[in-house]
Amino acid sequence: MTAMSPARTAPDLSFLLDHTSHVLRTRMAAALAEIGLTARMHCVLVHALEEERTQIQLAEIGDMDKTTMVVTVDALEKAGLAERRPSSRDRRARIIAVTEEGARLAARSQEIVDRVHQEALASLTEGDREILLRALNQLTEGHLATPAENPRPVRRARQGKA
Repeated sequence: MTAMSPARTAPDLSFLLDHTSHVLRTRMAAALAEIGLTARMHCVLVHALEEERTQIQLAEIGDMDKTTMVVTVDALEKAGLAERRPSSRDRRARIIAVTEEGARLAARSQEIVDRVHQEALASLTEGDREILLRALNQLTEGHLATPAENPRPVRRARQGKA
């Protein structure tokens, strides 16, 4: 640290949350890849099984943009795990229906997700796990429930064609 470096007055919460989130995402991705799914595919399958939902509703639940959602559903359809169908409630809308094979894989993927989460929390005592989860829930339902408006949108790296 140089003399010009500002002194830290609080723990680096951004680093702590970003790092643990990154590691959790990479472990989740590796575990789900073993059964041929991505985290997004898992999210769509599980939430489409809960009730009749449109692609737009599922995109909102999974925090996906329109393009990412289309690519994800295309991959699920190609794999025979889901299909686009007319809604029973609104004939203008199309829903994502999970096939029997998709439902079986969703059950397996949920077991994997639960296991990865349990492994992530395993290094904490039961009391610390409860405190951490309660605190994170309070943050996501309170002060950190909604992102701030960003005057300069975050740029995402372009994906090269394979």
